Amino acid sequence: MEDELRQMKNLGKTSAQWLHASGIHNIADLRRLGAANAYRAVKARGFKASRSLLYAIEGALEDQHWSDIPPARKKVLNLQIETCQRYASLSA
Repeated sequence: MEDELRQMKNLGKTSAQWLHASGIHNIADLRRLGAANAYRAVKARGFKASRSLLYAIEGALEDQHWSDIPPARKKVLNLQIETCQRYASLSA
């Protein structure tokens, strides 16, 4: 069986394994969640993912290399992650 996620730009074996372990099994799952939520799901499973994974997921969704994501979009993604982290720490 071919892995849909591995066919996407930027997503290699490890990234796909982390996404699968986080309950994201196909392109539809990834699109439904979006880059920030998918990244948070991977981090919540305890994987030591860097922000490069966040950008790789966004690039995969946009069918572009992660390094070509505009700085303004990266800033929005980072703000989404940081806002959720701050909210989670307030709720704990």
